[in-house]
Amino acid sequence: MRIARYLLEHKLALLVVTVLLIGQAAADLSLPRLTSDIVDVGIQQQGVEHVAADELTERTFELACMMSPEGDEELLRSSYDAAEGAWRMNDAGRERIKELDSLLTLPLIAAHGVQGLSGEVDLDQLLAAYQAGQLPKSEVLSAVEAARAAMADVEETIIEQQGIAAARAEYEALGYDLSGMQMSYLLRTGAAMLGLAAAGAALAVLVGLVASRTGAAIGRDLRERLFTRVMEFSEGDIGRFSAASLITRGTNDIQLIQMVSIMLMRMVLYSPILAAGGIVMVMSTNASMGWVIVVAIVAVFAVIAVLFKVVMPKFRIMQSLIDRVNLVAREMLTGLPVVRAFDREDFEEERFDAASTHLMKTQLFTNRAMTFMMPALMLIMNVTSVGIVWIGGLYVDSGVIQTGDLIAFITYSMVIIMSFLMIGMISIMLPRADVAAGRINEVLATAPSVTDPASPTAAAGESAGELAGALGASDPASPASNPSRPRGAQIVFDDVSFRYDDTSEYVLEHVSFTAEPGSTLAVIGSTGSGKSTVCKLIERFYDVSAGAVRVDGVDVRAMAQSDLRGQIGYVPQKAFLFTGTVESNVTYADEGMAASRVDEALAVAQAAGFVAEKAGGLDAPISQGGTNVSGGQRQRLCIARALAADARVLLFDDSFSALDYKTDADLRAALDARARGVTRVIVAQRISTIQGADCIVVLDEGRVVGKGTHEELMRDCEEYRAIALSQLSEEELGMGGDAA
Repeated sequence: MRIARYLLEHKLALLVVTVLLIGQAAADLSLPRLTSDIVDVGIQQQGVEHVAADELTERTFELACMMSPEGDEELLRSSYDAAEGAWRMNDAGRERIKELDSLLTLPLIAAHGVQGLSGEVDLDQLLAAYQAGQLPKSEVLSAVEAARAAMADVEETIIEQQGIAAARAEYEALGYDLSGMQMSYLLRTGAAMLGLAAAGAALAVLVGLVASRTGAAIGRDLRERLFTRVMEFSEGDIGRFSAASLITRGTNDIQLIQMVSIMLMRMVLYSPILAAGGIVMVMSTNASMGWVIVVAIVAVFAVIAVLFKVVMPKFRIMQSLIDRVNLVAREMLTGLPVVRAFDREDFEEERFDAASTHLMKTQLFTNRAMTFMMPALMLIMNVTSVGIVWIGGLYVDSGVIQTGDLIAFITYSMVIIMSFLMIGMISIMLPRADVAAGRINEVLATAPSVTDPASPTAAAGESAGELAGALGASDPASPASNPSRPRGAQIVFDDVSFRYDDTSEYVLEHVSFTAEPGSTLAVIGSTGSGKSTVCKLIERFYDVSAGAVRVDGVDVRAMAQSDLRGQIGYVPQKAFLFTGTVESNVTYADEGMAASRVDEALAVAQAAGFVAEKAGGLDAPISQGGTNVSGGQRQRLCIARALAADARVLLFDDSFSALDYKTDADLRAALDARARGVTRVIVAQRISTIQGADCIVVLDEGRVVGKGTHEELMRDCEEYRAIALSQLSEEELGMGGDAA
C-alpha cells in the first residue's frame, strides 16, 4: 500500500498506462481468436465464414423461403436481391448476417444434404407443389419442425459445420473459386494478425516508456524528499539512523521501490486486465472446460501463499543486513590508514566477510525459494495444458468444440494462468519493496529534533557587513575602523546542561559564561570535557537539555536556524572540503562573493601562499574531503571559508591543531588586526593559541572549573595551570603574551 500511495501521486500517468494496457490486452487477446479462425474457417471451412452465402441459387433461395415462417421469409427476401438467375445478399442482409445464418442452416442442409424431408418426398416436387398453391405453408413448416426434432440430439457445432459444408456446395454450384476464397481469407486474416501484433508491440513500448519515466520520477521525488528531510536532521537524528543506513535507504531502497513501481505499472496493472479479458474470451469460446482453469489458479495461489509465509520474514532481515555491510565497508574505507598502520587488514577482511556471508546466506535462501517457485508454477501450467488437450480432445471427438476453438481455449487458458502467475511473481517482490518503502517512510516520518519556531525572533543586533570590510580593520578608511560599524554578537550560556538522549549522562552541566560582542572567548579542557559541544550548541546542531543559549539576548531556539547560522562562520574540528576547486570551497557561503573578499580571507587564513603555488591557483581542484591537500592546508582552507562568510561570530572548534606554531601565531595576529569587530569563540588544546583571549573557560567533565584571563587562571585554576605547565615552561608562561 505504501508503494500504491507513491503511484497515486502520478494519477495521470496511471490513467495513460491503464488505457494503453487495455489496448494492448485487446490486441493480444484477439490473436488467439484469429488463430482459431485460420484453423477452423481458413483451413477446415476453406474460407467460408457464414452459412448465409453471399449468393444463392434460385432453387436454394426458393426452398429457403418455402421452409421459413412468414416473418423469416420476409426477412430473407429483404436481405437478397434477384440477379440473373441467382440471389445476391444486399447491405441490409450483411447487417443481420447472424440472423440469416440461423435461418438458412436447415434449408441449406436440406438442399444439399438430403433428398426429402420425410419418406420418399422429393424437395423439387414439394417446391413445385408449394409454388402452384397445392401445398399449404403450414404443412411444410410442420415437416421442417419434425426435421428439427429429429436433429435435436446432434451437437449444435456439428449442425453449424453441416451448414458451412452446404454453403460451400452452394458456392461450387454457382461456379465460385473456393481455393481463391480460401487464400483470400487466409491472407486477410494473417494481415490482421500482423497488424494486431504490431499494434500490441507499439502499445507495449509506450507502456514501458510511460512506466519507466514514472518510476524514475518516483525515485527522483523520493530521493529529493529523503535528502531534504536528512538535511533538516540534527547530528543526533542522523546518528539515530546511522549514515550508512541513510545512504542505503537513499540508494538501494529507493532503487528497489523504483523497479517495483515500474513492474507494478507494466505487469500488475496488466495482469487483471488480461485475466479478465481472457476469462471473457474463454466463456465466449467454450465454458465447459472453465473448471480446469479454476483448479490451475487455485494451485498457483497455493504455491505463492507457501512462499509468502517462508520468504517474507527474510526480506525484512535482508535490508538490515545490507545496512550492516555498508556500515562495515564505509568504516573500513574511511579508516583505511589506521587499519594499515596497525596491520589489521586480515581482521577487517574477516569482519567484512562475516557481514557479507550473513547477507549472502539470507539472499541464497530467498533466491532458492524463488527458484523453486518457477518450476512449480511451470509444472502447474504444463499439467493444465495437458489436461485441456486431453479433455478438449474428447470434446472435439464428440463434436462439442472445433479444433481451432480448442487451440484458442488453450491459449486463453495460458493467458489467464500467466496473468495470475505474474501477479504471484510480483507479490513475492512486493514484501521486500514494502520493507524498503517502510524504511524510507520511517525517515520521512521522523520529525527533526531541532526545528524552527512557528514565529521566529530575529537577533537584536544588526548583521555584519561583508567580511571584506570587516577584514580591513587595519585600514583607517575601512568599515572596521568606523566606530558605527555593526559589531559582533553577544553569546550567553545561561546555566546550560546537555545530554544526547534521556538515557545518557550529561555532557555539559550548569555551564554559564558570556562572550561579549567583538571579544575573543576561548574554551579549553581535557579530552571529553564537552568543548566541541559548546560550538554545536551555539550553532544549534543540538538543543540544550536545560538552560538557554542566547545570541544578542535571544534564545537560539526562538530564532530561525538560517538566521542564526547566517551570522556564524564555523570551522569544524574535522576539516572537511567539498569536491570542486579552492575557490568553490572558500566561496561556499556565497558563490557570488567578490574576488577581493576571497583573496582577503585566504590571506588572513595564511593560505594565500600555498594556493598561489598550486597549478591553477583558485581553480586548483579539490578532491572529496580534501584528501589531495595536507592536513594543515585543509584546515587553513576551512578557516578561509569561515572568514569569507558574512559572519558576526566565528567559531573555531579546535581548528588550529594541524597548524605549526608559526602559522598559528601569524593567523591569530591577522585575525586580531583585521577581524576586530567579530566575536570569536575558540576551542583549542594549545595554551599558546588562547593565551591572548579576553576570556578563557576551563571545562572538566562537562563543568566549568575556571573562567577568566590567562593570568587569572594561572593564579586561581589548578586544572588550567596543569594544562599550561604540560605544554609550556614556567619561563614561557611568565612572558604573559603569545609564546610564538
